[in-house]
Amino acid sequence: MQQKLLIFLWLIVGTTASLACAADDVASLLNDLRSVGPKSEGQAKAAQAWEELAKSDATALPQIFSALDGANSLAANWILTATDAVAERTLNTSGELPVERLQQYLADVQHDSRGRRRVYEWLCRLDPKTPGRLLPQMLDDPSVELRRDAVTRLIDEAEQAEKGSEPANAVPVYRRALLAARDLDQVRLLADRLKKAGEEVDLARHFGFIRRWHVIGPFDNTDEKGYDVAYPPEEKIDLKASCEGKHGDVSWKDYVSDEAYGLVDLNKALGEEKEVAGYATTIFLAEKPMTVQFRTTTFDAVKLWLNGRLIDEHNVYHGGSEFDQYVAEAELRAGPNVLLMKVCQNAQTQSWAKHWSFKLRVCDRSGTAILSADRR
Repeated sequence: MQQKLLIFLWLIVGTTASLACAADDVASLLNDLRSVGPKSEGQAKAAQAWEELAKSDATALPQIFSALDGANSLAANWILTATDAVAERTLNTSGELPVERLQQYLADVQHDSRGRRRVYEWLCRLDPKTPGRLLPQMLDDPSVELRRDAVTRLIDEAEQAEKGSEPANAVPVYRRALLAARDLDQVRLLADRLKKAGEEVDLARHFGFIRRWHVIGPFDNTDEKGYDVAYPPEEKIDLKASCEGKHGDVSWKDYVSDEAYGLVDLNKALGEEKEVAGYATTIFLAEKPMTVQFRTTTFDAVKLWLNGRLIDEHNVYHGGSEFDQYVAEAELRAGPNVLLMKVCQNAQTQSWAKHWSFKLRVCDRSGTAILSADRR
């Protein structure tokens, strides 16, 4: 009896040690993948590691997915394809994926959004009822892709209500969807539906665009040389002072955008002109220190300062103006924060080159608006 007990204990210890070793092996392989760099650093070693990792048991999937946390984009591609290889091989050989542990991984919003999205896709493949079960809880998910799916589900629900006997029931559903929506196309669709139903929609507030500014200019930007010239507003912001501009003294003016997406039109505020630079400043009140993103849209060359520190610059003229064109992440301090934007126009005279303007919004990484405390 004692001998049988010893054998039993030996088997337990041996099996545990084997599993621990397997976990250590996986961790080592993942380290090789996470070491991949932008200039082919570690590529050969990563390729070998990937081949071994792809042979892992499906029980290692949560560990592999967790390696995405903090991984660069190149490493993430290696890791994600490895998870696909393991999952596909497992299912093709009639194996089972660790569904409960994958669900736990998905539920932890601290994990990388790329991994959580891929886990969600695998869970949907295993069970078609997954969207109906999980998406209602994902309307405020930090993953923009998962949130988008959740909003799409509400839009479908509202459209079905519109086709029913009481179409007014669609309005509160559209409102819920708009509150959660972050993608421009979805927000526009929802705003249009709500406006048709007689509802007011403040798009600038929804996205976090700053509408109230003080502006000054024009300053000289002949031959695009003004971009690197530190005109007086870069040295000191004094809203009561005047300074020398391109054609004489200039002073600060109040400007409030009435455009749906917070467009600050310097042609309108300072006069339509070419080869000029202008400045806009505002105060953003933060209730506490926080990390935010400043997302800029503009046709012009720009610089952005936060509390006197340059946090973003793009010496590009008429390169397009896609939504959230430029993104800069920075730390707000508690209380007032001073923003200063410099916008430069060049000499091009084509109709598409007349813009002298910008849009700036403040949000978190998911695109959720963060409003100044005095604008709430």
